[in-house]
Amino acid sequence: MNKLTLGSLFDGSGGFPLGGLISGITPLWASEIEPFPIRVTTKRMPFVKHYGDISKMNGGEIEPVDIITFGSPCQDMSIAGKRDGLGGSRSSLFYEAIRIIKEMRCKTNGKYPRFIVWENVPGAFSSNKGDDFKAVIEEICKIKDGLLSVPKPTKWSNAGKIMGDDFSVAWRVFDAQFWGVPQRRRRIYLVADFGGFSAGKILFESEGLSGYSSKSISSWKDTTCGTRTSIEDASNSVVFENHGQDTRFKELEEIAPTVLSTYGTGGNNQPFVVSNVKSFDVRLTSEGTKNARANVYETDVSRTLDTGGTTPDRNQGGVAVVSYGIGRPAMNQGYNAKFSFQVEEEVEPTIVAAGASGVAHPVYSSSKASFFTSAEKEKANTLVATDYKDPPIVNEPQYIVRRLTPTECARLQGFPDWWCSELETENPTDEDIRFWREVFETHRLVIGKSTKPKSDNQIIKWLKNPHSDSAEYKMWGNGVALPNVVFVLSGIVWATQLEE
Repeated sequence: MNKLTLGSLFDGSGGFPLGGLISGITPLWASEIEPFPIRVTTKRMPFVKHYGDISKMNGGEIEPVDIITFGSPCQDMSIAGKRDGLGGSRSSLFYEAIRIIKEMRCKTNGKYPRFIVWENVPGAFSSNKGDDFKAVIEEICKIKDGLLSVPKPTKWSNAGKIMGDDFSVAWRVFDAQFWGVPQRRRRIYLVADFGGFSAGKILFESEGLSGYSSKSISSWKDTTCGTRTSIEDASNSVVFENHGQDTRFKELEEIAPTVLSTYGTGGNNQPFVVSNVKSFDVRLTSEGTKNARANVYETDVSRTLDTGGTTPDRNQGGVAVVSYGIGRPAMNQGYNAKFSFQVEEEVEPTIVAAGASGVAHPVYSSSKASFFTSAEKEKANTLVATDYKDPPIVNEPQYIVRRLTPTECARLQGFPDWWCSELETENPTDEDIRFWREVFETHRLVIGKSTKPKSDNQIIKWLKNPHSDSAEYKMWGNGVALPNVVFVLSGIVWATQLEE
């Protein structure tokens, strides 16, 4: 059998081309206007051709493919959006995708594409009182039967199918949390088979039979270190959803809320993660001696306290609790505002091997003196935990709260940690600069910004360091959950193999 081919409209994070590769499908081209996702996919899949603005594409002039995928912008259909529906400026791009599909089928006498996959938010069911989803189904069916009319039910169900004379359309709502990633992400996946009746089989019958299940992609799972495990390692699997407008938050859960494109844009738009602190046994000699350096050991049990002196410089160590955080070290935080402390960046490599920022929290205080142990830069560039002669008081275990990181968002979408790494191009060629000049100009014109076009020097500088957290957050929020994509595309491969 000839290998199936795929084209991806509104490509975003490259989830559909990557899902195609995992499923045994060859991705040929993609369309996207955001520079950062294009930088990611051109690095990860350099063999995929990029076309840019969908409104400038002609389906009869591009390479024919067996499958066209498109998760058209959903902001106008989302409950979180203004609910302008298909008439909104972004969701109306759905019709551009339909145009391209019709043009390709016209040019190839109805042979390509045979399949299309549409992904969108469940808000499409209720958008404009259900009329928008009716319009979606009708427009897709009319690609094959221009006279077909779809009745609108009182309420659209989460799954359904339509059988035509020689084609089929089916849809189903997936929640990513049941497909191997700890994220609540409900999305509609709609499949159209313009050459047969397999749409329902692909969405409702292919699990396990197609070789894919929620626990499959074993080789890919090894690469991602196991999505759920990697999230637990990073956050101890405790996540709570934050509301940026007030102080409400949902109960602590092991399942993260839906990854949104607003993460990283300020205003506490992303969920918080609660991480356990780490205890370290800090042993050091008196300041000024030959061996004035600490030996730091991670420990879950507090060691026996030293009581060898009545002044800080004569103590032989203590226990420091270090929280792993992402970003800049916290400053002036402690259990008592009068005796605050901080950790300087110079100290960080000693206590945090992974390179994340460390925040030291004292665990012992004197029963008589009104002060707390502190972390000081002066003590041989390491943490100094001071124990006094009086019996110490042990504070309660502490935790830190931090925001979900871009890498954790990648894991929540089922992608490997390195998907957005090593994106730099130190010495771009003239061809590289021409390509990116067109990318940035296309983006500028589509977005409608009044800024000037980027100069070649600006493009060269960006290519040397194209990554930013905000751009990566946005990409993941607008992206797809990879396990769901692989399930659908593997189902298409399975269905075509059954026919043979």
